[in-house]
Amino acid sequence: MTEKLKGIAASSGVAVAKAYLLVQPDLSFETVSVDNTDNEEARLDAALEASTSELNVIREKAVDSLGEEAASVFDAHLMVLADPEMIGQIKETIRAKKTNAESALKEVTDMFITLFENMDENPYMQERAADIKDVTKRVLANLLGKKLPSPATIDEEVIVVAHDLTPSDTAQLDKKFVKAFITNIGGRTSHSAIMARTLEIPAVLGTNNITTLVAEGQLLAVNGITGEVIIEPSDAEQAEFIAAGKAYADQKAEWAQLKDAETVTADGKHFELAANIGTPKDVTGVNDNGGEAIGLYRTEFLYMDSQDFPTEDEQYEAYKAVLEGMDGKPVVVRTMDIGGDKELPYFDLPKEMNPFLGYRALRISLSEGGDAMFRTQLRALLRASVHGQLRIMFPMVALVTEFRAAKKLFDEEKANLLAEGVAVADNIQVGIMIEIPAAAMLADQFAKEVDFFSIGTNDLIQYTMAADRMNEQVSYLYQPYNPSILRLINNVIKAAHAEGKWAGMCGEMAGDQTAVPLLMGMGLDEFSMSATSILQTRSLMKRLDTTKMAELADKALTTCATMEEVVALVEDYTK
Repeated sequence: MTEKLKGIAASSGVAVAKAYLLVQPDLSFETVSVDNTDNEEARLDAALEASTSELNVIREKAVDSLGEEAASVFDAHLMVLADPEMIGQIKETIRAKKTNAESALKEVTDMFITLFENMDENPYMQERAADIKDVTKRVLANLLGKKLPSPATIDEEVIVVAHDLTPSDTAQLDKKFVKAFITNIGGRTSHSAIMARTLEIPAVLGTNNITTLVAEGQLLAVNGITGEVIIEPSDAEQAEFIAAGKAYADQKAEWAQLKDAETVTADGKHFELAANIGTPKDVTGVNDNGGEAIGLYRTEFLYMDSQDFPTEDEQYEAYKAVLEGMDGKPVVVRTMDIGGDKELPYFDLPKEMNPFLGYRALRISLSEGGDAMFRTQLRALLRASVHGQLRIMFPMVALVTEFRAAKKLFDEEKANLLAEGVAVADNIQVGIMIEIPAAAMLADQFAKEVDFFSIGTNDLIQYTMAADRMNEQVSYLYQPYNPSILRLINNVIKAAHAEGKWAGMCGEMAGDQTAVPLLMGMGLDEFSMSATSILQTRSLMKRLDTTKMAELADKALTTCATMEEVVALVEDYTK
């Protein structure tokens, strides 16, 4: 039966394909006494063999899409599966206790997991505990005849349906086969949405309950431009979605003609259109989409994709690759933004009631526990600075004293490198990400000391509205065009200009087609967005006059009380 849903349009594009449920199966079981222990051992051997062949396939796919280093986690999993001591103990438990394979597997692996987790001084052994957990789940699934979802092994055209998608899930998606994805939770600014736009996969998020409504293999139609999803669409609806997909592809072809064009408005004013990236591999997409700079390089993916803290040399190579890939164009690198929802298995973060408001980003870098890690990153960045036009940005700054402390460490490491005879560029700009309302309000004081501002609207909006951007219950409060948000942004831009500094934006709002006319009117200098939004934004800017947009922004800032009023005003001015 046809059913229609509306979610949050998170990544443009249209698709019609079968559902692939990326949902964890129920792996509960009962402990049963058995007479035939040989049979249980045979069942265990079969499950181990099936798990090994699954992991080999996943590993091969991971090498192709993520590279050899990232795929090494699966080597550790394969070693666990082949560990004679552990397998011997499981079989011994089956025989001694005359119990089923599931029960023996859990008893022995739980013992190993507890043993390794308690080795506080040994991060390597604690990681092995995580490996055993993962492997146990896979073997248990095979014993129970259940299938663990594995996005890396998808080899036909599908639409992925999940409660949420982790960065590692999304990294495994092959866009040749994954035509779109739909989730229960998340919004335009969640990691899965940002990743979807980078991969150019249509996405509709925050549907609340898509995983309970859809069965494996059911036909789905998804429109990532409007947020519409249809389960079991009729022939007419399929045709309508396919036509919408073709229209969007034609529109993209038209925008592509602007790849090498300057970003100039109807009245001849130039704005800088930059891209947000997560890895050096993303630079190709920036250049293919006519990006004039990188306005945000999220370096935390270097840490998240690694089994341990990345070394100075590893980081240097990554930063060098990005700077060289941009061929002299500006590159803004954000220092490590770990914490919140971005955890590292090898870095023991405290359990917090409210991690988004807790120990994260620059707060870690300036702490005793993060100082060495921060200095390593600064040294790698300083060494790489000779390969292009580097700008460094500190995240999550609330106090002027925090910026001063971070800048002091930057100056110390620069002096250390120069004393060692290492070349460092002398034109590195150092700025801050404005994502805390306190910093936005005090922008006039910050502007005296920083080289630039980049406004991180994803967090600025959630902190200003006191609304978790990942929580669909309060998603109505995630309002980029709310006059309160616009006034904060305007305050930051004006403060920067008063001190002769530039202001950019690296939140998703920078590529939002309703927000762009307002930001142009406020005089934002640099717009940094998903690379796939650049050409559409360039096309829009070419049609707009900045004098008229300044009038629009002024009216929105002074006369509007609601987001709806702002949206109506923008529509009126941009007709």
